[in-house]
Amino acid sequence: MSIEEKTAVEVIVSALREDILSGRLRSGEPLRQDELASRFGTSRIPVREALRRLEAEHFVSALAQRGARVSALTLAQAMERMDIRIGLECRALRLAVPNMTELDFRRLNNILDEYDQCEGPAGWAKLNWDFHTYLYLPADRPLLLQLIQTNMAHVGRFIRETVSAESGKDRPQNEHRELLDACKAGNAELAVQLLEAHISYAQKYVAAAVRQTSQS
Repeated sequence: MSIEEKTAVEVIVSALREDILSGRLRSGEPLRQDELASRFGTSRIPVREALRRLEAEHFVSALAQRGARVSALTLAQAMERMDIRIGLECRALRLAVPNMTELDFRRLNNILDEYDQCEGPAGWAKLNWDFHTYLYLPADRPLLLQLIQTNMAHVGRFIRETVSAESGKDRPQNEHRELLDACKAGNAELAVQLLEAHISYAQKYVAAAVRQTSQS
């Protein structure tokens, strides 16, 4: 593969991943190689490689005789990914707390202040992502953080596509404040306990909301 083709692969992967995460491409939508090649002005070679990479990240499913489609998560898979959230994020937080500085606390507090002023689920989702991302950055574990972000992206996409009801922002925001207070106090054990409870509640809420939606 030439340098130009490798560059094209990166462009296609990045663009399609963003389309999937933003909801512009929804679960089950076909990804036709000829259409993608035309869109990006390339041959099919970088398109095929890009789809293979996205398949490895579980954003795309390749079906025999049916081509590639945007992958979909089942409720069971989403619940498992939220279990994975607990494992990965609690480990990251445990490593992060001893390294946190006043600069980290100010940044996290500013995100929560913005969260207080924000109206609408889309804004809450972004700020929630920002809060958790900056919460774990002091762990200084780039590979772990990459795994966390990819996993959170899949969970967020599932929730956006399947859960119509919103839990509001008061409870998660209160839990965020308690979590930040524990971090400020340097109490990693308490912070980890609060984080696990925070994710576990979200997991139960999503499961209940999906069941309610399927019954209505």
